[in-house]
Order: sequence, then C-alpha cells, then structure tokens
Amino acid sequence: MLGSGSAGNSALVATDHCKILVDGGLSARQLVLRLAQCGVTPDQVDGVLLTHEHGDHVCGLEVLCRKFDVPIYCNALTAEAIRCDGLFGRHRNWRIFRTGSAFSICDVTVQTFPVPHDAVDPLGFAFHAGSGGLGFITDLGYATKMLIERLREVQTLVIETNHDEKLLQNDPHRPWPVKQRIQSRHGHLSNAAAAGVIEELLGGKIERVVLGHLSRDCNTPELALGAVRTLLARCGNIDIEVHCATQSEISLRFRIGETEAGPFQPTFQNGFFQAQAAL
Repeated sequence: MLGSGSAGNSALVATDHCKILVDGGLSARQLVLRLAQCGVTPDQVDGVLLTHEHGDHVCGLEVLCRKFDVPIYCNALTAEAIRCDGLFGRHRNWRIFRTGSAFSICDVTVQTFPVPHDAVDPLGFAFHAGSGGLGFITDLGYATKMLIERLREVQTLVIETNHDEKLLQNDPHRPWPVKQRIQSRHGHLSNAAAAGVIEELLGGKIERVVLGHLSRDCNTPELALGAVRTLLARCGNIDIEVHCATQSEISLRFRIGETEAGPFQPTFQNGFFQAQAAL
C-alpha cells in the first residue's frame, strides 16, 4: 500500500513479471517517491488499474501518465468521467474493459466486479497469480453477495474501514447530509461493517487483512484494528494477520503466494485484450 486514507489512495501489486498500480490518488511526485521506496521506477509499471473516478483515487495520474505513458485500465464510464475534466485529452494509452470481466495483465489475472458507491461505475478486484489471491475493495457502502463470492478464494484482503460510527455521528465539521451519504448503501464501510464482511469470508482461504481508507477525522488505526481483532477473537480466528495502512507512508510488503520463475510467455488472452483495448 503506497498510501491510503481520506487524502489519497494507491497500491502496488507485483510479481516477478508484472507491476500494477491500483489507483493513483497521491500526487505524481509522491507516487514516484513511494514507488522508488519499493524499488520500482514509473517506466516499469505495466498499467494503472482504477477502482473509480474520485479525486482521492486519480489525482496524480494525469502527470504520471503524461510523463511515462503508463496504460490506464478502467471501465468505459470511469474513463469518460475522468476525461471530462480535459486533463487526459492527450492520453491515448487506454485499456477499456467491461465491468464484471476478467483479463490478464502479464501473469496476473484480474477479476472485476461492481461495488455499491456513489461513483459512475465503481469496482472491486480479485487478483490471482500462481498460488496467490488478493482481494481489493475500497469505497463501498455494503458488501453484495457477488462481492463475497468473488473474494472467497483470496488469501489477503484489502478492505476499507472508513469510519467509526460514533466518531462520525459526533463530528462537528460534517453536515448531516454528508454523514447520511457516508453511512448510506452507496457510501463507505464503517469499522463494524468491514468486520462483518471479514466474518463472511472466514470459511474461505483468508489469511491476512489490510485495513485502508481510514477517515482522517472519524477514525483511528486503533479503533479499526480493535474492531476487526475483536471479531476475529470472537470467531476463534486469532491466527489471521491484521494490518492497517496509513496515509503518510508505505505499508509493509506483503507476500501472498508464489508465481512461476523464468521468462514470461504472454497468453493469447493477454494479447487479445491489449489489441481490443487499443481500438
């Protein structure tokens, strides 16, 4: 996780053959600096995969992609939404896919699925490569049945714990309509709601949880970690790792599984997707 919170979100998913940036909601300067801390240069990035168009997920992309011509992977409505500001007018390296589709970026298979949030066509992802599976869900109001099914095979889950319900209710800076939007079915997961999602996945392969997108004013790492650890203790799953991503620095590097060594051979699916997306 390069950074996660109210002010910007981005993560790096990598194998020996592939490097994918999930969202680019930090400044281009910060993206480059934090990638360097991971030993990655921008020209090594195989693509940026977008969850949705909100500024805290895309604000650094225009500069980054203009300087390094990084491909942007997103659905059509998200592409249209971020093109409307005019800043991406000269960017031509788009990879457009349908929501719900699965495709390959090098040796990583990306399964996409819709999530409920107040964006034009927001997404969650399940990444699979070799023996590893990673679920990635941020910015959602509740977990759909489809979402739960897509995540049953992942060992590591990145999930938002946006707010503590009491802190949000008592926050003097947010008007009541904003609080209603955050708590709505197209808003954000609270600590308790995220713990409920994790509980539904305990019968699967989950081994590690990374909490993210914490509100600066209405949550703390202690509250988010406490809610999830309390749930795991109650369910007898104390062996599951729980970590909390922060806004100001990159997280630990999480190793999820093993992929095949040696040179990568592109699959037919990968080649076909690239050709279709370039049209």
